Amino acid sequence: MAAAVERTDDLVREYLIYRGFTSTLKHLDSEIKADKEKGFRVDKIIDQFQLLIQNYDLTGLKEYWAYLDRRLFSRLEDVYRPTVSKLRTSLYRFYVIHSVQSRNPEKTQEFFQRQALELQGQPEWREWFALPFIPAPEQNPTFSPYFSRQWADTFLVSLHNFLSVLFQCMPLPALLNFDSEVQKITGLQEENEQFRQMLFALQGESRLKKDEEMVHHKLPPYVQHMDRLGDTELDLVYSQRNVNMTTPSRNFFSTFLPQARRTPGKTAPGSQSSPTQASLGRKDAVTQSAKAKDSPSAKDVKTATVSAVTVDLATGHPRHRRVHDHEKERKELLSKLPAQSSEKKSDSDPDTQTEAFPDQTDSTNQTRVCEVGGAGVEQPFIKLSQEEYGEHHSSIMHCRVDSSGRKVASLDVDGVVKVWAFNPIMQTKATIMSKSPLLSLEWAAKPDRLLLLGSGVGTVRLYDTDAKKSLYEMSIDAVHPRILSLACSPSGTSFVCSAAAQAAHSAVMMEGDARGSAPVSGHLLLWDTKTVKQQLQFSLEPGPVAINCTAFNHNGNLLVTGAADGIIRLFDMQRYESALSWKAHDGEVYSVEFSYDENTVFSIGEDGKFVQWNIHRCGVKQSEYSLSQEAVGPFVLSGYSGYKQVQVPRGRLFAFDSEGQHVLTCSSNGGNIYQLSKADAGLESVLSLGGHKAPVVTVDWCSAMDCGTCLTASMDGKIKLSTLLAQKP
Repeated sequence: MAAAVERTDDLVREYLIYRGFTSTLKHLDSEIKADKEKGFRVDKIIDQFQLLIQNYDLTGLKEYWAYLDRRLFSRLEDVYRPTVSKLRTSLYRFYVIHSVQSRNPEKTQEFFQRQALELQGQPEWREWFALPFIPAPEQNPTFSPYFSRQWADTFLVSLHNFLSVLFQCMPLPALLNFDSEVQKITGLQEENEQFRQMLFALQGESRLKKDEEMVHHKLPPYVQHMDRLGDTELDLVYSQRNVNMTTPSRNFFSTFLPQARRTPGKTAPGSQSSPTQASLGRKDAVTQSAKAKDSPSAKDVKTATVSAVTVDLATGHPRHRRVHDHEKERKELLSKLPAQSSEKKSDSDPDTQTEAFPDQTDSTNQTRVCEVGGAGVEQPFIKLSQEEYGEHHSSIMHCRVDSSGRKVASLDVDGVVKVWAFNPIMQTKATIMSKSPLLSLEWAAKPDRLLLLGSGVGTVRLYDTDAKKSLYEMSIDAVHPRILSLACSPSGTSFVCSAAAQAAHSAVMMEGDARGSAPVSGHLLLWDTKTVKQQLQFSLEPGPVAINCTAFNHNGNLLVTGAADGIIRLFDMQRYESALSWKAHDGEVYSVEFSYDENTVFSIGEDGKFVQWNIHRCGVKQSEYSLSQEAVGPFVLSGYSGYKQVQVPRGRLFAFDSEGQHVLTCSSNGGNIYQLSKADAGLESVLSLGGHKAPVVTVDWCSAMDCGTCLTASMDGKIKLSTLLAQKP
């Protein structure tokens, strides 16, 4: 603590010099010199006591002790009062013993004369009043222990330890807490790094053990010793591979065989052939081989060889079947080669890797290919921990992390806003209650402590989460009172708000309410945060229509919006006009976001589609994925006696990781993380966060810290905070 005080004093001096407050600096230096607490330096306080005793300054000694008692000791609990009283008694005895040892009886008598009224009623001082009249008190059994060096050292050490513990336990101002916070953060970072290294080491060991076990247990002996195969068997394998390259049915097989079986070097993680595909491949293989055998116009002997091998395999010839199994196992081993060699082999001989006889394919072999081939073995994320925030008592509408990644703001359907932190511990920082219903929230970009709150009565409040007070309240639009969406410009000078008219249904409705009604009227407005005035109203064509969701790009030059009429509109924020608009969904657009490279826009609509749009080609659909109702909404929570609560989406339905390669969506029991791939491949599931007992209605993904933080908020008011560790390739 003393070191922190000293550093803080130096920083304050530097600040006063920088500001030119020289008179304040002089007063500060003079008060620091006269500081009786000595900057909380315990050794300096002990030296001050000894100096007063050596100078026989009884008045100064009493005043100094009274100051410490008033400033420090009085704040202690009553249980420590006897300890303080014993220390004061020992201090006075130390003064008396020093006056006797220095042969100054006048000071000894002066002490008892001045302290007689205070000490005569105390039993521990009753025998001490005879001390000035004893010729050799150091030889008296009653007083001899106090004349020893051991007693003096014991007293000084006890006083030193008492003051040290007191300074460490006393409450400190926020300015002095920076030193402990820095040390704590440094320690946590070192500990996290140690855990990270341990985790990587354990994963490496587990992968090595797994590979060794697979090679040892799963590979047959003749594959491990493939160099011992006879010449006849090798010739047959070679001829079989050549026939596979020239067979007329290869295109037909390539149609039905999955991509993972055609080009193992470029296998998509997790792709496997289905039993239906395998059965189709078997039937067509027999049909094509039979045609080749019966055809009188066969041009070469290789076609006949294919027919013969196929018939042998169909009849179950043990030797041919063993050779076929060997060939398949060899392909599985070759799939462990680097991707470059696989690509070269595919370019030179695209059908070499094609398996013309999938009759041996089963789930075990598919799993083995996935494991041995190295495709999809390593998950891109590891869930380190999952914590729950349960301060809300109703369904969540919005849940957002600020730009620094330190605080979270969450809003429920009752209009209660909670601002809470999760590092180093999860705790609520502020609770915001409002007489009018709250419908939307957004963190300000600069400074990140400010929070925008949109109400259902046409107002937006600017709330300071550190000071825990509202700075001002803006009246947006009385005709369109519902503030559905808020978005702050990254420059921090303005924000966009969507104001809509009253709708037939609210964010939470009963089952059976209207869902596909006509789009609600609304406006899109731009406000200046400095002047607290409206700058302009955007033109919505066709319109006016309610805007459900808004998002800026990284520099605030572009704004994308999703509306209740299913149209996505892209605005140029330098000209404040619409640049593009296109029909995106059948029904309302619930959520929109820019991609990582900002060349495309992702959207989720009422039709259950998750679509990627190219903004350079006037909204051309680049990819389309189908999502279940669990990820799109409306979200349904069943209750007792057949009661069902239905919630229309209001918050963010998807969020990307820091590199834009993975997306987090809602589900019935948590969040699902998918890897973005081509539309024909669909969304590849990577990790299921889980942990919820009610449908998740909004998500967020923050990558500001070393570890990614995923937020999933559900209809029962629970918010799960999952910490993920990215697996670097």
